[in-house]
Amino acid sequence: MIANSTLMAPWVQELHFNHLSIPITINNLVPIMPAGPIPAGSGDSLYLSNLDDMIGARVFTPTIYFYKADYLNSAKTPVMKTLCDALACVLVPYYPFSGRIRETKNGKLEVFFGPEQGALMIEAYSEMALAELGDLTVPNPAWSPLIYRFPNEEPYKILDMPLIIGQVTQFSCGGFSLGLRLCHCICDGIGAMQFLGAWAATARTGTLVTNPEPCWDRELLQPRSPPVVKHSHIEFMRVDDGSTLTMSLWQEKPVQKCYRISREFQAQLKAQAQAQSNEKFSCTTFDVMAAHIWRSWVKALDVKPREYKLRLTFSVNARQKLKNPPLKDGFYGNVVCVACAVSSVYELVNGSLADTTHLVRQARNGISEEYLRSTIDFVEVDRPRRLEFGGKLTITQWTRFSMYESADFGWGRPIYAGPIDLTPTPQVCVFLPEGEADSSGRMVFCICLPENATSRFTEYLCSVVSTDEYVNRKKLLN
Repeated sequence: MIANSTLMAPWVQELHFNHLSIPITINNLVPIMPAGPIPAGSGDSLYLSNLDDMIGARVFTPTIYFYKADYLNSAKTPVMKTLCDALACVLVPYYPFSGRIRETKNGKLEVFFGPEQGALMIEAYSEMALAELGDLTVPNPAWSPLIYRFPNEEPYKILDMPLIIGQVTQFSCGGFSLGLRLCHCICDGIGAMQFLGAWAATARTGTLVTNPEPCWDRELLQPRSPPVVKHSHIEFMRVDDGSTLTMSLWQEKPVQKCYRISREFQAQLKAQAQAQSNEKFSCTTFDVMAAHIWRSWVKALDVKPREYKLRLTFSVNARQKLKNPPLKDGFYGNVVCVACAVSSVYELVNGSLADTTHLVRQARNGISEEYLRSTIDFVEVDRPRRLEFGGKLTITQWTRFSMYESADFGWGRPIYAGPIDLTPTPQVCVFLPEGEADSSGRMVFCICLPENATSRFTEYLCSVVSTDEYVNRKKLLN
């Protein structure tokens, strides 16, 4: 029997968030300069690799962290001062974060240093209590006021902006949130966790802690001379979207849906994919979850025409792929490649979970040191100028980031750590770790859909056949 959403309730739980308005008062904007001398002066610049400044990295990554008042009772120093003092300390070894991004010839970006730059911290207050915000374990677009944006700030603006923007919002109950924006050009997700961990450990101990020592070394990822592009890099290809997919998502503001997925459900998906395959194959939980969500999303959106080719893209950490030379442990720049699986709408809708899982697995396994070097050279030869969303779903995997462990500033683990709002980029899906210390392998994912497709998506998501049932069906068909 195909499982419906009621039967699967213990395995798949749809999460709901409150629709609310959060009034805040901005009390202070505080520039944060490095607490000591740094190896860069006014007029100096730093090289960014083509992985740092490719179009997908030219954004700020917003995240939020909530902390209960319980942890603050023993604190003698105000939260804002603790965070600002610790940030000033870590900006010495992480001094590139105190610079700014500017554009040089041919659209290339670099970090430059001028007078009175530094990071920016914002002090804010809300009359609300944390309890009034609803479920703090579910990403909620209504939390947007808790992450600072400049008045009239343009979308995707990164030039001449502080590279760290943090907003501390104190709530009436004594709890607080830290809304953080880090420029993706300076670090990828793993690098961001390294920086966040150093900041938190420094705040917790009252003395500078960097383990491992931060390493810039972006020159190791320079393009070859001459560039050698050995792969087609369809992940960057501009596609004139001839399908209904993009139009259906952008015509009206989509809604953000979040689901908690149990370890049992993930195991059942893997078993189903392996039972369907004509050959023995190993796949990761990511492979099968990505395949299942992609198929469910396309079915729910009823994409046409059926022969249209769609793409699934996702980032792969390539640190361990680099051998010549290897990167140091403290390297915090972007070392991700964009993997891309391609399938027609017909194959996604009518094919098997195993078929799509194979495609995801092949794309992931296709990332090698040579693919990384080819990506760097491709961007050098033909630098993409805009984000391409045509016929595409992009999955961002945050489940391996130590977000909760890294964000203990001395007030314990945050109640929630992660993003808040995917709707500005509705073709992005995010896999998130569970906030509880013992989550038993559960994960949360968020995805955007038009309102009229949400119930269909939930139905397809929960439609998993047990291994025994699949084998029995196959015998009957044969």
